Amino acid sequence: MQRKIVILPGTPNDDNREYLPKAIKGSDMVVNENGNNSQVYPARLSEFRDVVVGGIEDTWYEYVPASYDGSKEVPLVVSMHGGLMSGWGQAVYTSWSLVAEREGFIVLFPDAGKRRFWIVEMEKEKIEEALAFKVDGHSIQLPPDNPDDNHDMNMVLELIDRMKQKYKIDASRVFIQGMSMGNLMTSQMARYHGGVFAGKAGSGGPSSPGVLFDKNDAIINRAGPLAVWQSRLEHDQVPPHFQGDTDDVVKRNREYWKRINGCLDLPEIKIVGEDNLAFYKGEHADVVFRDVKNRDHGQTFDDAELVWDYLFSGIRRGDNGEIVHSDPICPRQGDAYAIALAEGSDRAYVHNRLVTMSGPAVKRQKLKYHGLSGDVIVRGEYFLVPITFLASIFDAAYIPSSEGLSAELELKDGRTLQFARGSIGCVVDNRVHSMYCEAVYKNGELYVPIEWICKRLFNNHTSICEDVIYLTDHDAELSLNMAHLIRDEILKS
Repeated sequence: MQRKIVILPGTPNDDNREYLPKAIKGSDMVVNENGNNSQVYPARLSEFRDVVVGGIEDTWYEYVPASYDGSKEVPLVVSMHGGLMSGWGQAVYTSWSLVAEREGFIVLFPDAGKRRFWIVEMEKEKIEEALAFKVDGHSIQLPPDNPDDNHDMNMVLELIDRMKQKYKIDASRVFIQGMSMGNLMTSQMARYHGGVFAGKAGSGGPSSPGVLFDKNDAIINRAGPLAVWQSRLEHDQVPPHFQGDTDDVVKRNREYWKRINGCLDLPEIKIVGEDNLAFYKGEHADVVFRDVKNRDHGQTFDDAELVWDYLFSGIRRGDNGEIVHSDPICPRQGDAYAIALAEGSDRAYVHNRLVTMSGPAVKRQKLKYHGLSGDVIVRGEYFLVPITFLASIFDAAYIPSSEGLSAELELKDGRTLQFARGSIGCVVDNRVHSMYCEAVYKNGELYVPIEWICKRLFNNHTSICEDVIYLTDHDAELSLNMAHLIRDEILKS
């Protein structure tokens, strides 16, 4: 029987803006900002200290759910904290302990070996600049020339082995996840020791492209395919020493795992509220890209829930080391009803299928200028599409006039629509309605405002970002990185 998740009430501390208020540890204090939100310190979270590798005493935290009795094998999730954070901090800033309590798996939260910064590799030409970067007087650590000498990676591997000896762990279902610098560490573990895990996930903290690709654009990786989840935040910016714009870094990190996992087809898109998801199917393993609308650097409190429900719950390592996919709790399927368009593109992504329109989507401004002595006020800007495209997506009969300057559509439900060049009016079932803007004649046919039609006649939701529009039958807020993915990766394919 599945155990019930219960979020405990805490004592809010809205004044404290430190990276990790130490007073949280062991208390009921909760803090919130747009990127990190905490829960009450879990009562079952246990702290351990020991010399694990290299003669250095390390600290880690274990969360064992109440249901665990050692009678059967359970999955293990290793969750890595961000820079200047800690293992217990990662526990309270995520919902891993809550999901673990419901699903019955164990979570390991290690501390970084020194100064609360993980030892992560970087391009040699950027080491000096990266080491000079300081937060509250703390600087990151110099990575060793040989990755096999990396204390933090060796410590995590040894802790996983200890967990397997201490508990009844399903070795085919060991996962790793991290936030910010913890995501850098997670990705590094995946590149060098990915065979230990069935899947990896991370929020914020994409890797510098220079550690993913060599100068000939070849993949740098010695571990092979791995089921991957990447969470990005719309307002997140990559560190300056990456020497690349955020958009390019996000794309290259996605491209890296698509190439390794053999993701050759276009993704299925699913947008629910602020969560923007792209599901890629791979020949060797799947990739999930998530972008969160209106969020800053960090991780959302439900990131663990989403990672588990959509990916980790349906992933394991097979007997031959291959990634085996089974049905996850939430199927990785795109929106059944959705239309994505970009200004200037004659392609559209309709119900996760690429189609070509007779002409590109355009934007039309609704203007106010009468009585303004020559000045103009823009009251709105709307997407227009060829009326033949509208007829095709709604399976409507298209009846143009002989010159094509006016046209009628007969919808499957029996409603009739009539449009005419230069008129903002649309006749719906013999009644006049004003659209957002007028119909225009372009490329030999009428262009009509698709937003008005979808919202007024079909009660759809629309969201626009970066000159990309997403129309669907439920609440959906298109985010920046997803808009770029749709525009640059799907509609230009």
